[in-house]
Amino acid sequence: MNFDLNEDEEMLKALAERFVADNYDFDSRRGYLNGANGFSPEMWAMLGELGLIAAPLTEESGGMSLDATAIATVFEALGAGLVVEPLIENVMVAARLFERVAPDDIKAAWMEALAMGSRRIALAHAEHRARGGRNFVETSVDANGALNGAKSCVPAGSGVDGYIVSVRESGAPASADGVAMYLVAADAPGLSVNPWRMVDGTVAVSLTLSAVPAVRLGGSLADLAENDLLASLARSAEAVGIMQHLFDATLDYLRTREQFGVTLGSFQAIQHRMAAQYAVIEQARALLNLAIVSAGSDRFASAVFGLRAFVAPAAVELGHEMIQFHGGMGVTDELFIGSGHKRLLAISRWPDDPEMALDRFAKVA
Repeated sequence: MNFDLNEDEEMLKALAERFVADNYDFDSRRGYLNGANGFSPEMWAMLGELGLIAAPLTEESGGMSLDATAIATVFEALGAGLVVEPLIENVMVAARLFERVAPDDIKAAWMEALAMGSRRIALAHAEHRARGGRNFVETSVDANGALNGAKSCVPAGSGVDGYIVSVRESGAPASADGVAMYLVAADAPGLSVNPWRMVDGTVAVSLTLSAVPAVRLGGSLADLAENDLLASLARSAEAVGIMQHLFDATLDYLRTREQFGVTLGSFQAIQHRMAAQYAVIEQARALLNLAIVSAGSDRFASAVFGLRAFVAPAAVELGHEMIQFHGGMGVTDELFIGSGHKRLLAISRWPDDPEMALDRFAKVA
């Protein structure tokens, strides 16, 4: 099977890699992450100018309708640079879902700005009592069309212009039916937004809705699940990029750091452990390739769930190993190692933990 990238995919890969090389030394990244919303507005605007924000969207919205190969290629390259701009949460998840379910008149008012990056939206779906269940929604709509409820975790929800809120219109809280998406303006009356930092330093928010005015978009949990497949692929591709970066940095360190008059890399036990992690990265990349070639078939969901079920725990374990090889300095702010591990930990637990991902794989495999 031919895994060579075509001309457009090579261009996108080069574009993402150049963005990282030109803008993402470690001190700059730390400054971006410490921003009020957990990323750099200037870097976000640059991604918009480069077309990387619009690229995953459809051509009708000014994008490129990227397929699985291109999405995996771009996000693996961005992962290698530990890019903090929320392309996955605000674009792959929220903007693509908005594009999928919003009526034409509402899309006309939003999509151009979303594609350019001048406006952002976030998906507010997770609730405190859901305990990993994707169908669990208690947030309700009253007779006046106002929303009441709470959303416990909205990644990249700070500083956005609006929220796509999943709302229970009928049925029991865990029912797969009876849920629709509503658009809530970020400054809507009755909306309380509480920001907080996730383990990787990015900013999430929790929402409390009390008679909040909203616009019904439509859609269903099935639309949410279908939309999330490519977003999950992007998360796993980002994780593979981070894993490769941490491995390469550690390999360079082991080749130069000396102990007892010899390099650390000369110890056989360390060589064996590094070889084992090299094999883990190759397994992850093989599963990523399987998901890519399964796109468009009825095996795609199974391949994506299987990829995530493997990568989520394996990435965290790889991070542990790379930190241990560096010793105490591996968890300091001066190295990519600790920051990369924190990002891998966040990816492994959101939007579900590895056990839940494995359950979803078992149900469709």
